[in-house]
Amino acid sequence: MTSLFEYLGAATLLGSALVIFSIMLGAVTARLGLPLLLIFLLVGMLAGEDGPGAIAFNNYELSFWIANIALAVILLDGGLKTSISIFRVALKPAVLLSTVGVLISCIVIAGLAHFVFSIPLAIAFLFGAIVSSTDAAAVFSLLKNSGIRLNERVEATLEIESGVNDPMAIFLTLLAISFLSDGIRGPNDVQWLEVLYLFTQQIGLGLLAAILCAFIFVRLVRKLKIDTSHQQGLNAILVLAAGLATFGLSTLFGGSGFFSIYLFGLLIARYKSRFVKAVIPSLDGLAWLFQAAMFLLLGLLVTPSSLMNSILPGLGLAVLLILVARPLAVFPCLLPFGFSLKENLFIAWVGLRGAVPIVLAIFPIIAGVDEDRLMLDLALLVVISSLLIQGSSMALVANKLGLVIPDRSDTVQSRKIFGIFTLDGNSAMTDVANVYGLDFQGSAGTTLEEWLAEKIGKPPVVGDTVKVAEITFVVKEMKGESISKVGAST
Repeated sequence: MTSLFEYLGAATLLGSALVIFSIMLGAVTARLGLPLLLIFLLVGMLAGEDGPGAIAFNNYELSFWIANIALAVILLDGGLKTSISIFRVALKPAVLLSTVGVLISCIVIAGLAHFVFSIPLAIAFLFGAIVSSTDAAAVFSLLKNSGIRLNERVEATLEIESGVNDPMAIFLTLLAISFLSDGIRGPNDVQWLEVLYLFTQQIGLGLLAAILCAFIFVRLVRKLKIDTSHQQGLNAILVLAAGLATFGLSTLFGGSGFFSIYLFGLLIARYKSRFVKAVIPSLDGLAWLFQAAMFLLLGLLVTPSSLMNSILPGLGLAVLLILVARPLAVFPCLLPFGFSLKENLFIAWVGLRGAVPIVLAIFPIIAGVDEDRLMLDLALLVVISSLLIQGSSMALVANKLGLVIPDRSDTVQSRKIFGIFTLDGNSAMTDVANVYGLDFQGSAGTTLEEWLAEKIGKPPVVGDTVKVAEITFVVKEMKGESISKVGAST
Protein backbone atom coordinates (compact mmCIF):
# COMPACT_ATOMS: atom_id res chain seq x y z
CA MET A 1 0.00 0.00 0.00
CA THR A 2 2.85 2.36 0.90
CA SER A 3 4.52 1.84 -2.47
CA LEU A 4 1.20 2.55 -4.19
CA PHE A 5 0.90 5.91 -2.44
CA GLU A 6 4.54 6.65 -3.15
CA TYR A 7 3.93 6.00 -6.84
CA LEU A 8 0.82 8.20 -6.76
CA GLY A 9 2.72 11.00 -5.05
CA ALA A 10 5.67 10.79 -7.43
CA ALA A 11 3.44 10.76 -10.53
CA THR A 12 1.35 13.70 -9.27
CA LEU A 13 4.44 15.70 -8.31
CA LEU A 14 6.10 15.02 -11.63
CA GLY A 15 3.04 15.88 -13.71
CA SER A 16 2.42 19.10 -11.79
CA ALA A 17 6.08 20.08 -12.01
CA LEU A 18 6.09 19.56 -15.79
CA VAL A 19 2.98 21.73 -16.23
CA ILE A 20 4.38 24.49 -13.98
CA PHE A 21 7.75 24.40 -15.74
CA SER A 22 6.09 24.50 -19.18
CA ILE A 23 3.93 27.51 -18.31
CA MET A 24 6.85 29.38 -16.72
CA LEU A 25 9.09 28.61 -19.69
CA GLY A 26 6.27 29.59 -22.04
CA ALA A 27 5.99 33.00 -20.36
CA VAL A 28 9.68 33.59 -21.14
CA THR A 29 9.70 32.18 -24.69
CA ALA A 30 6.51 34.06 -25.61
CA ARG A 31 8.74 37.09 -26.10
CA LEU A 32 10.43 35.15 -28.90
CA GLY A 33 7.06 34.37 -30.49
CA LEU A 34 7.17 30.63 -29.73
CA PRO A 35 3.72 29.02 -29.26
CA LEU A 36 3.05 27.71 -25.75
CA LEU A 37 1.82 24.37 -27.16
CA LEU A 38 5.25 23.80 -28.70
CA ILE A 39 6.81 24.38 -25.27
CA PHE A 40 4.54 21.72 -23.72
CA LEU A 41 5.57 19.27 -26.44
CA LEU A 42 9.29 19.98 -26.05
CA VAL A 43 9.14 19.74 -22.25
CA GLY A 44 7.46 16.35 -22.62
CA MET A 45 10.30 15.24 -24.92
CA LEU A 46 12.92 16.47 -22.42
CA ALA A 47 11.19 14.49 -19.68
CA GLY A 48 11.20 11.38 -21.89
CA GLU A 49 13.68 8.55 -22.07
CA ASP A 50 16.18 10.43 -24.27
CA GLY A 51 16.03 13.59 -22.18
CA PRO A 52 17.23 14.58 -18.71
CA GLY A 53 14.00 13.18 -17.21
CA ALA A 54 14.76 9.69 -18.58
CA ILE A 55 11.10 8.61 -18.23
CA ALA A 56 10.47 5.53 -20.39
CA PHE A 57 6.88 5.77 -21.60
CA ASN A 58 5.44 3.84 -24.54
CA ASN A 59 1.81 3.19 -23.60
CA TYR A 60 0.18 4.01 -26.93
CA GLU A 61 -3.27 2.79 -25.94
CA LEU A 62 -3.41 5.10 -22.91
CA SER A 63 -2.00 8.00 -24.94
CA PHE A 64 -4.57 7.37 -27.67
CA TRP A 65 -7.43 7.42 -25.16
CA ILE A 66 -6.29 10.53 -23.29
CA ALA A 67 -5.42 12.44 -26.48
CA ASN A 68 -8.81 11.75 -28.05
CA ILE A 69 -10.66 12.92 -24.94
CA ALA A 70 -8.44 16.01 -24.76
CA LEU A 71 -9.12 16.86 -28.41
CA ALA A 72 -12.84 16.44 -27.81
CA VAL A 73 -12.73 18.89 -24.87
CA ILE A 74 -10.72 21.40 -26.92
CA LEU A 75 -13.21 21.19 -29.78
CA LEU A 76 -16.12 21.63 -27.36
CA ASP A 77 -14.50 24.74 -25.93
CA GLY A 78 -13.87 26.06 -29.44
CA GLY A 79 -17.46 25.38 -30.49
CA LEU A 80 -18.87 27.17 -27.44
CA LYS A 81 -16.78 30.26 -28.20
CA THR A 82 -17.46 30.34 -31.94
CA SER A 83 -20.15 32.89 -32.63
CA ILE A 84 -22.80 31.63 -35.02
CA SER A 85 -22.78 35.08 -36.64
CA ILE A 86 -19.37 34.44 -38.22
CA PHE A 87 -20.93 31.72 -40.36
CA ARG A 88 -22.29 34.41 -42.69
CA VAL A 89 -18.77 35.17 -43.90
CA ALA A 90 -16.99 31.84 -43.52
CA LEU A 91 -19.23 28.75 -43.42
CA LYS A 92 -19.07 27.77 -47.09
CA PRO A 93 -15.32 28.34 -47.63
CA ALA A 94 -14.48 26.68 -44.30
CA VAL A 95 -16.55 23.59 -45.10
CA LEU A 96 -14.91 23.31 -48.51
CA LEU A 97 -11.46 23.63 -46.95
CA SER A 98 -12.31 21.04 -44.29
CA THR A 99 -13.36 18.45 -46.88
CA VAL A 100 -11.98 19.06 -50.37
CA GLY A 101 -9.03 21.01 -48.98
CA VAL A 102 -8.04 18.18 -46.64
CA LEU A 103 -8.33 15.68 -49.48
CA ILE A 104 -6.16 17.84 -51.77
CA SER A 105 -3.55 18.26 -49.02
CA CYS A 106 -3.52 14.49 -48.47
CA ILE A 107 -3.12 13.65 -52.17
CA VAL A 108 -0.48 16.31 -52.86
CA ILE A 109 1.75 15.52 -49.87
CA ALA A 110 1.33 11.77 -50.49
CA GLY A 111 2.44 12.25 -54.09
CA LEU A 112 5.43 14.35 -53.01
CA ALA A 113 6.39 11.79 -50.35
CA HIS A 114 6.23 9.02 -52.97
CA PHE A 115 8.04 10.72 -55.83
CA VAL A 116 10.53 12.88 -53.92
CA PHE A 117 11.42 10.56 -51.02
CA SER A 118 10.54 7.18 -52.61
CA ILE A 119 8.10 6.26 -49.83
CA PRO A 120 5.80 3.40 -50.98
CA LEU A 121 2.51 4.77 -52.29
CA ALA A 122 0.25 3.18 -49.67
CA ILE A 123 2.52 4.39 -46.84
CA ALA A 124 2.73 7.83 -48.47
CA PHE A 125 -1.07 8.02 -48.57
CA LEU A 126 -1.19 7.15 -44.87
CA PHE A 127 1.26 9.93 -44.09
CA GLY A 128 -0.69 12.38 -46.24
CA ALA A 129 -3.88 11.52 -44.37
CA ILE A 130 -2.22 11.93 -40.97
CA VAL A 131 -0.93 15.45 -41.66
CA SER A 132 -3.78 16.64 -43.89
CA SER A 133 -5.86 18.64 -41.38
CA THR A 134 -5.14 21.81 -39.49
CA ASP A 135 -5.22 21.56 -35.71
CA ALA A 136 -8.01 23.13 -33.67
CA ALA A 137 -5.96 23.36 -30.47
CA ALA A 138 -3.11 25.17 -32.21
CA VAL A 139 -5.34 27.45 -34.32
CA PHE A 140 -7.70 28.42 -31.47
CA SER A 141 -4.80 29.04 -29.11
CA LEU A 142 -2.68 31.14 -31.46
CA LEU A 143 -5.57 33.19 -32.86
CA LYS A 144 -6.79 34.08 -29.37
CA ASN A 145 -3.34 34.73 -27.88
CA SER A 146 -1.57 36.38 -30.82
CA GLY A 147 -2.34 39.90 -29.58
CA ILE A 148 -3.70 40.94 -32.96
CA ARG A 149 -7.22 41.48 -34.29
CA LEU A 150 -7.66 39.88 -37.69
CA ASN A 151 -10.01 40.49 -40.56
CA GLU A 152 -13.17 38.62 -39.49
CA ARG A 153 -13.46 36.72 -42.77
CA VAL A 154 -9.97 35.27 -42.37
CA GLU A 155 -10.21 34.47 -38.66
CA ALA A 156 -13.65 32.87 -38.98
CA THR A 157 -12.54 30.72 -41.91
CA LEU A 158 -9.50 29.45 -40.01
CA GLU A 159 -11.50 28.75 -36.83
CA ILE A 160 -14.36 26.89 -38.50
CA GLU A 161 -12.02 24.95 -40.80
CA SER A 162 -9.87 23.72 -37.90
CA GLY A 163 -12.97 22.86 -35.88
CA VAL A 164 -14.59 20.64 -38.52
CA ASN A 165 -11.74 19.22 -40.62
CA ASP A 166 -10.63 16.49 -38.19
CA PRO A 167 -13.37 14.04 -39.30
CA MET A 168 -12.03 14.07 -42.86
CA ALA A 169 -8.46 13.48 -41.71
CA ILE A 170 -9.53 10.67 -39.37
CA PHE A 171 -11.59 9.08 -42.12
CA LEU A 172 -8.67 9.21 -44.58
CA THR A 173 -6.29 7.81 -41.95
CA LEU A 174 -8.57 4.87 -41.15
CA LEU A 175 -9.04 4.34 -44.88
CA ALA A 176 -5.27 4.25 -45.43
CA ILE A 177 -4.83 1.80 -42.55
CA SER A 178 -7.51 -0.47 -44.02
CA PHE A 179 -5.71 -0.33 -47.39
CA LEU A 180 -2.48 -1.46 -45.75
CA SER A 181 -4.22 -4.14 -43.67
CA ASP A 182 -6.03 -5.52 -46.74
CA GLY A 183 -2.95 -5.40 -48.93
CA ILE A 184 -4.37 -2.72 -51.25
CA ARG A 185 -1.56 -1.04 -53.17
CA GLY A 186 -3.34 1.13 -55.73
CA PRO A 187 -6.59 2.99 -56.48
CA ASN A 188 -7.85 0.24 -58.79
CA ASP A 189 -8.19 -2.12 -55.81
CA VAL A 190 -10.46 0.23 -53.84
CA GLN A 191 -14.24 -0.18 -53.48
CA TRP A 192 -15.07 3.52 -53.89
CA LEU A 193 -18.81 3.19 -53.24
CA GLU A 194 -18.07 1.62 -49.87
CA VAL A 195 -15.64 4.43 -49.09
CA LEU A 196 -18.29 7.04 -49.93
CA TYR A 197 -20.83 5.24 -47.76
CA LEU A 198 -18.48 5.19 -44.76
CA PHE A 199 -17.74 8.90 -45.11
CA THR A 200 -21.43 9.77 -45.40
CA GLN A 201 -22.13 7.64 -42.34
CA GLN A 202 -19.52 9.45 -40.25
CA ILE A 203 -20.77 12.92 -41.14
CA GLY A 204 -24.48 12.04 -41.14
CA LEU A 205 -24.48 10.23 -37.80
CA GLY A 206 -22.17 12.86 -36.32
CA LEU A 207 -24.61 15.60 -37.33
CA LEU A 208 -27.59 13.65 -36.01
CA ALA A 209 -25.94 12.96 -32.65
CA ALA A 210 -25.01 16.63 -32.20
CA ILE A 211 -28.50 17.92 -33.00
CA LEU A 212 -30.22 15.31 -30.83
CA CYS A 213 -27.95 15.82 -27.81
CA ALA A 214 -28.05 19.62 -28.08
CA PHE A 215 -31.86 19.57 -28.25
CA ILE A 216 -32.14 17.32 -25.18
CA PHE A 217 -29.56 19.33 -23.22
CA VAL A 218 -31.18 22.71 -23.91
CA ARG A 219 -34.64 21.37 -23.05
CA LEU A 220 -33.39 19.86 -19.78
CA VAL A 221 -31.60 23.04 -18.72
CA ARG A 222 -34.75 25.07 -19.39
CA LYS A 223 -37.07 22.53 -17.78
CA LEU A 224 -34.99 22.18 -14.63
CA LYS A 225 -34.34 25.97 -14.52
CA ILE A 226 -30.68 25.47 -13.68
CA ASP A 227 -29.27 28.59 -12.04
CA THR A 228 -26.75 30.48 -14.19
CA SER A 229 -25.70 33.03 -11.56
CA HIS A 230 -24.16 30.49 -9.17
CA GLN A 231 -22.30 27.18 -9.40
CA GLN A 232 -20.57 28.06 -12.70
CA GLY A 233 -17.94 25.42 -11.95
CA LEU A 234 -20.55 22.71 -11.53
CA ASN A 235 -22.41 23.90 -14.61
CA ALA A 236 -19.16 23.78 -16.58
CA ILE A 237 -18.76 20.13 -15.62
CA LEU A 238 -22.37 19.56 -16.72
CA VAL A 239 -21.63 21.05 -20.15
CA LEU A 240 -18.38 19.07 -20.39
CA ALA A 241 -20.13 15.81 -19.50
CA ALA A 242 -22.92 16.49 -22.01
CA GLY A 243 -20.35 17.24 -24.71
CA LEU A 244 -18.39 14.06 -24.00
CA ALA A 245 -21.64 12.08 -23.98
CA THR A 246 -22.33 13.46 -27.47
CA PHE A 247 -18.81 12.49 -28.54
CA GLY A 248 -19.27 8.97 -27.13
CA LEU A 249 -22.73 8.45 -28.62
CA SER A 250 -21.62 9.53 -32.07
CA THR A 251 -18.47 7.40 -31.97
CA LEU A 252 -20.36 4.35 -30.66
CA PHE A 253 -22.72 4.29 -33.63
CA GLY A 254 -20.09 4.99 -36.29
CA GLY A 255 -20.34 8.78 -36.52
CA SER A 256 -17.57 11.32 -36.18
CA GLY A 257 -17.32 12.17 -32.50
CA PHE A 258 -15.09 15.18 -33.13
CA PHE A 259 -17.54 16.71 -35.59
CA SER A 260 -20.40 16.01 -33.16
CA ILE A 261 -18.86 17.63 -30.09
CA TYR A 262 -17.80 20.78 -31.97
CA LEU A 263 -21.27 21.15 -33.46
CA PHE A 264 -22.85 20.41 -30.06
CA GLY A 265 -20.89 23.34 -28.61
CA LEU A 266 -22.02 25.61 -31.43
CA LEU A 267 -25.68 24.65 -31.02
CA ILE A 268 -25.99 25.02 -27.27
CA ALA A 269 -24.12 28.35 -27.39
CA ARG A 270 -26.69 29.52 -29.95
CA TYR A 271 -29.80 28.39 -28.05
CA LYS A 272 -28.65 28.80 -24.45
CA SER A 273 -26.17 31.68 -24.72
CA ARG A 274 -26.61 33.08 -21.19
CA PHE A 275 -25.97 29.69 -19.60
CA VAL A 276 -22.95 29.03 -21.81
CA LYS A 277 -21.35 32.46 -21.27
CA ALA A 278 -21.37 31.86 -17.52
CA VAL A 279 -19.44 28.58 -17.80
CA ILE A 280 -16.91 29.51 -20.51
CA PRO A 281 -14.22 30.78 -18.07
CA SER A 282 -14.31 27.48 -16.17
CA LEU A 283 -14.29 25.45 -19.38
CA ASP A 284 -11.39 27.52 -20.68
CA GLY A 285 -9.32 26.38 -17.72
CA LEU A 286 -10.29 22.76 -18.31
CA ALA A 287 -9.45 23.04 -22.01
CA TRP A 288 -5.99 24.42 -21.21
CA LEU A 289 -5.43 21.63 -18.68
CA PHE A 290 -6.31 19.01 -21.30
CA GLN A 291 -4.11 20.73 -23.90
CA ALA A 292 -1.17 20.77 -21.51
CA ALA A 293 -1.66 17.12 -20.52
CA MET A 294 -2.06 16.04 -24.14
CA PHE A 295 1.06 17.77 -25.47
CA LEU A 296 3.18 16.69 -22.49
CA LEU A 297 2.02 13.09 -22.91
CA LEU A 298 2.65 13.10 -26.66
CA GLY A 299 6.09 14.56 -26.00
CA LEU A 300 6.82 11.70 -23.59
CA LEU A 301 5.96 9.21 -26.34
CA VAL A 302 8.66 10.57 -28.60
CA THR A 303 12.26 9.36 -28.56
CA PRO A 304 14.38 12.11 -30.16
CA SER A 305 17.13 9.62 -31.05
CA SER A 306 14.74 7.81 -33.40
CA LEU A 307 13.88 11.11 -35.07
CA MET A 308 17.40 11.38 -36.44
CA ASN A 309 16.71 8.50 -38.84
CA SER A 310 13.80 10.44 -40.33
CA ILE A 311 14.93 14.03 -39.91
CA LEU A 312 15.73 14.78 -43.56
CA PRO A 313 12.53 13.39 -45.11
CA GLY A 314 10.53 14.73 -42.15
CA LEU A 315 11.78 18.31 -42.45
CA GLY A 316 11.61 18.12 -46.25
CA LEU A 317 7.99 16.98 -46.15
CA ALA A 318 7.17 19.68 -43.58
CA VAL A 319 8.50 22.37 -45.93
CA LEU A 320 6.63 20.87 -48.89
CA LEU A 321 3.43 20.75 -46.84
CA ILE A 322 3.77 24.41 -45.83
CA LEU A 323 4.88 25.81 -49.20
CA VAL A 324 3.22 23.48 -51.72
CA ALA A 325 0.43 21.23 -50.41
CA ARG A 326 -1.34 23.78 -48.20
CA PRO A 327 -1.43 26.57 -50.83
CA LEU A 328 -2.58 24.09 -53.50
CA ALA A 329 -5.46 23.13 -51.19
CA VAL A 330 -6.39 26.68 -50.16
CA PHE A 331 -6.38 28.65 -53.41
CA PRO A 332 -8.79 26.42 -55.42
CA CYS A 333 -11.17 26.04 -52.45
CA LEU A 334 -11.38 29.78 -51.81
CA LEU A 335 -11.55 30.80 -55.48
CA PRO A 336 -15.39 30.80 -55.69
CA PHE A 337 -15.75 33.06 -52.63
CA GLY A 338 -13.88 36.16 -53.71
CA PHE A 339 -11.07 36.08 -51.15
CA SER A 340 -8.30 38.55 -51.92
CA LEU A 341 -4.78 37.39 -52.72
CA LYS A 342 -3.56 38.57 -49.30
CA GLU A 343 -6.36 36.66 -47.53
CA ASN A 344 -5.55 33.53 -49.52
CA LEU A 345 -1.86 33.82 -48.68
CA PHE A 346 -2.49 34.24 -44.96
CA ILE A 347 -4.97 31.35 -44.74
CA ALA A 348 -2.48 29.20 -46.64
CA TRP A 349 0.28 30.21 -44.24
CA VAL A 350 -1.71 29.51 -41.07
CA GLY A 351 -2.29 25.85 -41.88
CA LEU A 352 -1.08 24.94 -38.41
CA ARG A 353 -0.45 21.32 -37.51
CA GLY A 354 -0.57 20.35 -33.84
CA ALA A 355 -1.67 17.41 -31.73
CA VAL A 356 -3.98 15.82 -34.31
CA PRO A 357 -1.25 14.43 -36.63
CA ILE A 358 0.59 12.97 -33.62
CA VAL A 359 -2.62 11.39 -32.34
CA LEU A 360 -3.45 10.04 -35.79
CA ALA A 361 0.09 8.63 -36.06
CA ILE A 362 -0.73 6.41 -33.08
CA PHE A 363 -3.56 4.75 -35.06
CA PRO A 364 -1.30 2.70 -37.39
CA ILE A 365 0.95 1.69 -34.46
CA ILE A 366 -2.03 0.26 -32.58
CA ALA A 367 -3.30 -1.35 -35.81
CA GLY A 368 0.09 -3.03 -36.31
CA VAL A 369 0.88 -1.50 -39.72
CA ASP A 370 3.65 0.84 -38.52
CA GLU A 371 5.82 -1.17 -36.17
CA ASP A 372 8.93 0.99 -36.73
CA ARG A 373 6.97 4.18 -35.77
CA LEU A 374 7.89 5.98 -38.99
CA MET A 375 4.58 7.84 -39.13
CA LEU A 376 4.97 9.08 -35.55
CA ASP A 377 8.48 10.40 -36.21
CA LEU A 378 7.49 12.10 -39.47
CA ALA A 379 4.32 13.57 -37.94
CA LEU A 380 6.25 14.98 -34.99
CA LEU A 381 8.79 16.66 -37.27
CA VAL A 382 5.95 18.19 -39.29
CA VAL A 383 4.22 19.46 -36.13
CA ILE A 384 7.37 20.98 -34.65
CA SER A 385 8.20 22.66 -37.97
CA SER A 386 4.65 23.98 -38.36
CA LEU A 387 4.43 25.44 -34.85
CA LEU A 388 7.96 26.84 -35.05
CA ILE A 389 7.75 28.35 -38.55
CA GLN A 390 4.07 29.16 -39.07
CA GLY A 391 2.98 29.62 -35.48
CA SER A 392 5.77 31.97 -34.42
CA SER A 393 5.44 34.11 -37.56
CA MET A 394 1.64 34.43 -37.68
CA ALA A 395 1.44 37.97 -36.27
CA LEU A 396 4.32 39.15 -38.45
CA VAL A 397 2.75 37.75 -41.64
CA ALA A 398 -0.66 39.22 -40.77
CA ASN A 399 0.87 42.66 -40.28
CA LYS A 400 2.91 42.42 -43.49
CA LEU A 401 -0.21 41.48 -45.47
CA GLY A 402 -2.25 44.29 -43.92
CA LEU A 403 -4.91 42.02 -42.43
CA VAL A 404 -4.66 43.32 -38.86
CA ILE A 405 -7.56 45.51 -37.72
CA PRO A 406 -6.29 48.21 -35.31
CA ASP A 407 -7.87 48.80 -31.90
CA ARG A 408 -10.07 51.89 -31.64
CA SER A 409 -7.68 53.32 -29.06
CA ASP A 410 -4.83 53.22 -31.60
CA THR A 411 -5.74 56.45 -33.41
CA VAL A 412 -2.52 56.60 -35.44
CA GLN A 413 -2.95 53.11 -36.93
CA SER A 414 -6.70 53.60 -37.32
CA ARG A 415 -6.15 56.69 -39.44
CA LYS A 416 -3.57 54.82 -41.46
CA ILE A 417 -6.00 51.96 -42.18
CA PHE A 418 -9.39 53.73 -42.27
CA GLY A 419 -8.40 57.23 -43.32
CA ILE A 420 -9.12 60.55 -41.62
CA PHE A 421 -12.79 60.89 -42.56
CA THR A 422 -15.62 58.68 -41.32
CA LEU A 423 -18.91 58.43 -43.25
CA ASP A 424 -22.24 56.98 -42.16
CA GLY A 425 -23.23 53.83 -44.01
CA ASN A 426 -26.75 55.24 -44.50
CA SER A 427 -25.45 58.30 -46.35
CA ALA A 428 -26.97 58.80 -49.79
CA MET A 429 -24.50 57.64 -52.40
CA THR A 430 -25.38 60.60 -54.62
CA ASP A 431 -24.21 62.98 -51.87
CA VAL A 432 -20.99 61.01 -51.33
CA ALA A 433 -20.33 61.01 -55.08
CA ASN A 434 -20.86 64.79 -55.27
CA VAL A 435 -18.48 65.45 -52.37
CA TYR A 436 -15.70 63.26 -53.77
CA GLY A 437 -16.35 63.93 -57.45
CA LEU A 438 -17.25 60.35 -58.34
CA ASP A 439 -19.14 59.23 -61.40
CA PHE A 440 -22.13 57.47 -59.80
CA GLN A 441 -24.80 56.07 -62.15
CA GLY A 442 -27.02 54.27 -59.60
CA SER A 443 -30.50 55.10 -58.38
CA ALA A 444 -31.09 58.15 -56.20
CA GLY A 445 -32.10 56.09 -53.16
CA THR A 446 -28.91 53.99 -53.02
CA THR A 447 -26.98 54.31 -49.76
CA LEU A 448 -23.22 54.16 -49.32
CA GLU A 449 -23.68 50.87 -47.46
CA GLU A 450 -25.61 49.31 -50.36
CA TRP A 451 -23.15 50.56 -52.95
CA LEU A 452 -20.15 49.25 -51.00
CA ALA A 453 -21.77 45.86 -50.37
CA GLU A 454 -22.39 45.49 -54.10
CA LYS A 455 -18.81 46.49 -54.94
CA ILE A 456 -17.34 44.09 -52.36
CA GLY A 457 -19.42 41.24 -53.80
CA LYS A 458 -19.38 39.05 -50.68
CA PRO A 459 -20.53 39.40 -47.05
CA PRO A 460 -18.63 42.52 -45.92
CA VAL A 461 -16.34 42.63 -42.89
CA VAL A 462 -14.34 45.34 -41.18
CA GLY A 463 -11.28 46.11 -43.30
CA ASP A 464 -12.82 45.45 -46.73
CA THR A 465 -11.60 48.07 -49.19
CA VAL A 466 -13.06 49.56 -52.36
CA LYS A 467 -11.00 52.00 -54.42
CA VAL A 468 -12.71 54.25 -56.97
CA ALA A 469 -10.62 56.78 -58.88
CA GLU A 470 -8.42 58.42 -56.22
CA ILE A 471 -10.75 57.65 -53.28
CA THR A 472 -10.37 54.61 -51.02
CA PHE A 473 -13.38 53.50 -48.96
CA VAL A 474 -12.78 51.08 -46.06
CA VAL A 475 -15.42 49.32 -43.97
CA LYS A 476 -14.78 50.70 -40.47
CA GLU A 477 -17.67 49.33 -38.41
CA MET A 478 -20.36 46.69 -38.86
CA LYS A 479 -23.77 46.58 -37.21
CA GLY A 480 -24.99 43.04 -37.61
CA GLU A 481 -24.68 42.26 -41.29
CA SER A 482 -24.81 45.93 -42.39
CA ILE A 483 -22.01 48.44 -42.82
CA SER A 484 -22.54 51.24 -40.31
CA LYS A 485 -19.33 53.29 -40.61
CA VAL A 486 -17.02 53.80 -43.59
CA GLY A 487 -13.54 55.32 -43.63
CA ALA A 488 -12.55 57.45 -46.58
CA SER A 489 -9.15 58.68 -47.73
CA THR A 490 -7.63 60.18 -50.84
